[in-house]
Formats: sequence, C-alpha cells, structure tokens
Amino acid sequence: MNVATDIFEFERSKLISLCYRMIGERAGAEDAVQDTWLKWAAADTSRIENPSAWLRRVATNIAIDTLRSAHRQREVYVGPWLPEPLLQMEVQDPSNHFELAQECELALLWAMERLTERERAAFILREAFDASYSEIADTLGTSEAACRQLVSRSQKKLQTSGPRFDASPEDVADLSQRFFTAVMSEDFDQALSLLTPNSVALSDGGANKRAARRPLVGGSEIIQVFRALYEKAKAEQGWTTQVSMVNAKPAILRSQFGVLDSITTLAPDQNGKIAWLYIMRNPDKLGLGAP
Repeated sequence: MNVATDIFEFERSKLISLCYRMIGERAGAEDAVQDTWLKWAAADTSRIENPSAWLRRVATNIAIDTLRSAHRQREVYVGPWLPEPLLQMEVQDPSNHFELAQECELALLWAMERLTERERAAFILREAFDASYSEIADTLGTSEAACRQLVSRSQKKLQTSGPRFDASPEDVADLSQRFFTAVMSEDFDQALSLLTPNSVALSDGGANKRAARRPLVGGSEIIQVFRALYEKAKAEQGWTTQVSMVNAKPAILRSQFGVLDSITTLAPDQNGKIAWLYIMRNPDKLGLGAP
C-alpha cells in the first residue's frame, strides 16, 4: 500500500460509521465509502492538510445525496422502513469495518429519520465525531452560526421523539427479559403494564415477510399483536429465541429451525417503561436474502 491508501484504510471504519449513521443501511454505507475512496484516489493528497476532515466532508456530502434518493424510495416502501440492524456476532470479524457503526443504537437511527439531511449530518458530526462548528460549516457550505442552529434544532427534535437513547444495556436487557417472559408465560396483563400508553411498535418486513403495514400505537394494540404471534408460534414447531447484542443494546433473536426470522429490541421512556419496539423481519436486512 502507498501512503494515501494507508491513510484511507486507517479512516475507513470511521467513515463507515459516519455513513451508516447517515443512511441507516449497510450496503448504502459501504457504497458511500467506496465513492469517497474514488474521490480520494483521484485527489492530490499531498496538498490535503487534514485528511480526516477532508474524508469526513466528502463522505458526509455523498451520504447526504444518497439519503435524499433513499427518502424517495422509502416513501413507496412496503410498510414502515426501519434501519438495518448490526449484530454483534457480525462485527467481531477483524476484517469487518462496522465495529464503530454498531455503537449507534437503532432507536436513535429511527428517530433521526425525523431530521432533514443537513440536520442529521450536523448532529452526527458534532455528537458522534466531536467535529468543530468550523468543520461542520465547511462540510455543509454554510456559516458556523447556521450549523449551531442545525445541531440545536436536531437535538430538540430528538428529545421530543419518545425513546431514551441513554438507557444502559443492563436496563434494556432487564426490561426485555420481563416483557418477553410475560408474553411467553401468557401473562399479557403484566406485559401490558410494561408499556407506556403511547408505546409505538414498528415492524419491517419489506415486500418479503409479513409484518404490520403501519405503526402499532398503544399498549393494547401492541399486546394484541404479540398475543396473536405467540399463539401462532405455539401451533408450529422449531421456534427458538436467544438474546444477543444488536447496535450496542440487547435484543431478542427469534429463529425457526435455526433460520433467523426476526430481531426485536426496545427502548424505554424516562420512567423505565417501553416506549418503542423495533421488529425487523425483512430477510434482506437480516442478511438472509429473499426467501
């Protein structure tokens, strides 16, 4: 490798993390980083004083363009669109560059869908990469004052989105265990008591797997669906569940005859009740491909 290649490879994991946080998809992040590499390879790198900042600027703007196109596609997506989960078992491979990306939890990725592309970029650069307002302004082609407004506006939107993003893995694991134990023991009143009145459950099956075509809102509706799913599973064979780390938080992995069928994770509110449930069934996002 030459020096320019070495620099890029040193930064690759950070760029993957940045683009994954921006786009919410593994393939989209990898494509954006590859496009960043092409621009880096074509540049006179000897004249670039701060390679890290240069690469972040290029990757961010590529991700912004990608996200704008993705939003148009997500408008016609079958059912709710949810960000792609990252299993901890996948990122233990030394050749995998998604280690840093996994630190961004799914609830935050989902909440960031409320932000504009520029708000999202400013928030991620500031909060996840500790970029200066000067660097953010250079990246977005605007003033530092405007960037401060972008970050402030994004923080306010996220604070009012419902789920907590600071819950510890231990708290999430305990709440998950209590909820799923209640469901599997058919104590649905106990399961309902763990949900907030305005809890939201989102399931993503894409066009490949059956899933709710709209968000489920409120504990009663959510429990009704979980009860039906549990009754269906009792009538079939080969179902198993296990707990694994997904995007830095515990999640329930549900499989049938050893084939991963769904990933379910949750986020609590400030009072420790379930505010948000994420259920991924799209096999493409589970790394299974079409059935």
